[in-house]
Amino acid sequence: MRYPVDFLNTFDKTFLFWIQSFIRHKLTTLSNRQVEDKTKFQSILKDLKLDIENMAKLKKITKEARQCGLIGINTYINPLEKLFYYFQLQGFASLKEIDEEFLIDFLAVETSALSDATKKNYRMAVLSLFKYIDKQNQDDDGNSYVFGFELKNWAGLNSKSGTKLPSFMSDDELNRFLESIETTIFKDYAAAKNRLLVKIILYTGMRVSEAINIKYKDMILEDDLYIIKITGKGNKQRIAMVKQKYIQKDLTNWKQYRDNTTTLLFCSRTGKKLTQPYISYVMDKILTNANIRKDKNGAHMLRHTFGTKLYQTNKDLILVQEALGHADINTSRIYTHFDKDRLKKATQIFD
Repeated sequence: MRYPVDFLNTFDKTFLFWIQSFIRHKLTTLSNRQVEDKTKFQSILKDLKLDIENMAKLKKITKEARQCGLIGINTYINPLEKLFYYFQLQGFASLKEIDEEFLIDFLAVETSALSDATKKNYRMAVLSLFKYIDKQNQDDDGNSYVFGFELKNWAGLNSKSGTKLPSFMSDDELNRFLESIETTIFKDYAAAKNRLLVKIILYTGMRVSEAINIKYKDMILEDDLYIIKITGKGNKQRIAMVKQKYIQKDLTNWKQYRDNTTTLLFCSRTGKKLTQPYISYVMDKILTNANIRKDKNGAHMLRHTFGTKLYQTNKDLILVQEALGHADINTSRIYTHFDKDRLKKATQIFD
């Protein structure tokens, strides 16, 4: 059903309605392969058909959707939440008062300290919202109001984006981190699980989303290696290997607590799939215990540490690409920035 662009009695209510409607639309079009609790997902979609009184409530429901497996929804809700509060301060009476200058001002203010990749996500989220409104609004005469925003003149995206070096651990930090994995205190039922999860990410370089979706049956022991089948981005499959001696003790201990009714290797105490915020909590405890602070402290830093050490040890970009599951080898080239042996040659030119 279509609605006039300004069909509610206040700007705030109308704009919130369009954001809510857009978020529901995105939840039904994003990849749902990580959703296991179908009942919860159905309940979320039902809630998004009801009147939502404020942005905080919408954000809460969206957070539940993310925990349910719709991870990509954060790309949209976070920028649009900020856009909603930014426009609240403008005192608009109608959505038709919004023009590209307001959107450019918003992006300039809210993304000034963000990375180029995040700036692009903000731009995409804003454009996607208004393109959705363009297609979905219609007045009583059958006419639609078209914003037609393109944001081609936003200076924040005019220049080529620089390559930011990823955070990774030095050899000394890595040794402290490995020690901290063993000494950080967790509850009994979670301790072995947390150690095993972090070690698998570190020793294979897999993404967090890949690790929390490992099926129990997809981890097979061959000789002294565990072979793990991974389903990565775009449902592409690959394998990873980790030495048995690194994880066997924690794997054996975790089997004592693991809920056998789930197909997943890792799960909560009630058999639910783990969430990315939970992994962040585990990482933060281990890093704090090791007295390590990086620009980015999440588990993705373990992937960068693996990629860096793999390239430094082998100088083989194809191996890095295959191990990390990069679709494009140029993505793997980021790790050549840490080739100290190659850079040392630059110091010899005046010898």
